[in-house]
Amino acid sequence: MEDIVNGLGRSAAYGALGVVLLTLGIFLVDALTPGKLGRQIWEERNRNAALLLSSALLGIGGIVFTSIWTTYNDFGKGLVSTAAFGVLGLVMMAVAFLVVDLVTPGKLGETLVQDEPHPAVWVTASCNVAVAAIVSASIA
Repeated sequence: MEDIVNGLGRSAAYGALGVVLLTLGIFLVDALTPGKLGRQIWEERNRNAALLLSSALLGIGGIVFTSIWTTYNDFGKGLVSTAAFGVLGLVMMAVAFLVVDLVTPGKLGETLVQDEPHPAVWVTASCNVAVAAIVSASIA
């Protein structure tokens, strides 16, 4: 019974950390794009914004999953490692976003939240997933 209680506590801690990292991801995407992201997705039904945010959340989720899956036997060290790799993933996604913005015409953030579907959102979403895969591979 003690193992179950211990496992539940660890799961709750990792789950809470994952939610914090996902929330930071939402704030990051919101900061990189003009307007309020929540309004664009839920009220204006902007598919570009939804795809961009979804790719960031899936990427961060993948990093957190990999970090937990390969975690250290020491719970504290594993929690710190998961937080560190999650923050690294967020920073690397932001850097990749800024690089794509630099090498493409116009302002990427504005392009990605246009009402009309735009291919740039697929490029940026793929970049988010690729960065997450690279960070995840570096963990294992």
